[in-house]
Amino acid sequence: MSEYAGVLTIYEIYASVQGESTHVGRSCVFVRLAACNLRCVWCDTPYAFTGGRKMSQDDVVAEVARHQCRLVEVTGGEPLLQHGVHDLMERLVAEGYEVLLETGGHMPIDDVPDDVVTILDVKCPASGEAASMHWPNLDQLSARDEVKFVIQDRSDFDYARDVVDRYHLSDRTAAVLFSPVHGVLDPAELARWILADHVPARLQIQAHKYIWSPETRGV
Repeated sequence: MSEYAGVLTIYEIYASVQGESTHVGRSCVFVRLAACNLRCVWCDTPYAFTGGRKMSQDDVVAEVARHQCRLVEVTGGEPLLQHGVHDLMERLVAEGYEVLLETGGHMPIDDVPDDVVTILDVKCPASGEAASMHWPNLDQLSARDEVKFVIQDRSDFDYARDVVDRYHLSDRTAAVLFSPVHGVLDPAELARWILADHVPARLQIQAHKYIWSPETRGV
């Protein structure tokens, strides 16, 4: 993506309740960057593939500050497509924010600031994008980071379970999250699989889709 120094393409910035990860339920400011080079079958933010507005780093930080919340998630789209996002995250950390990064797993995370919590999405086969995974990312994860698998069916579950085992993710990260595709896989069914196979993962539902309509934006 072409951009000039210090400018990012932002789709939206808003405050809501965190609906995913171990931070679920906390007040959070979401900075959603525009554009993504994946096309996951079950993507719930396709509106962010295009559009957005150019904002300077100063303007982004000022908009975040307006919401008076110390937890910030940088998301997308795919935020790591924009080179300036690393400087933005550094700036937010320097200004005292607790910063989360949600990324699709296919872009290298080597340059993500150490103080940022990376929530890495490992794409399962039913997403249509499993082949896009940048596997060295799993070796870059720290004990504070989290790994998420969005699971549509039993094949996805088996795939995710095998990745967790192969990379010892439950021992090396803060959390392994198994999230059912909303409206497709019954969370109770996923819970049964986790319990039966003794998988060291947390069952995650997207809380914001139960608080508000799944189609509601900006929440």
